[in-house]
Amino acid sequence: QVQLVESGGGLVQAGGSLRLSCVVSGIIFRIAHMGWYRQAPGKQRELVARSTTAGTTDYADSVKGRFTVSRDNAENTVYLQMNSLKPEDAAVYYCNAQIVGSGRDYWGQGTQVTVSS
Repeated sequence: QVQLVESGGGLVQAGGSLRLSCVVSGIIFRIAHMGWYRQAPGKQRELVARSTTAGTTDYADSVKGRFTVSRDNAENTVYLQMNSLKPEDAAVYYCNAQIVGSGRDYWGQGTQVTVSS
């Protein structure tokens, strides 16, 4: 059974930081592209950051320079360090695992991030 379990969300003041974690089980982590998505009320889910199996990273323009995605293949965990948070970063953040070459992807249950102004 595949499980993605996010943690680390919460309430923070604008300008503050949070670190999200996503622990993955049930898949071979090192062959999965790992992504962080977010969805705010009334908006579509959007890609925030991604860590590929090749070691590259991608970011949405809105978070470049503020957020950092990293992964620990030994711990089957992907992280999202979020600095200089803004009210517009508030959303439910979801972890996604995309298995390379299989067309399959999996989602976590989400973790709420609230940023007060």
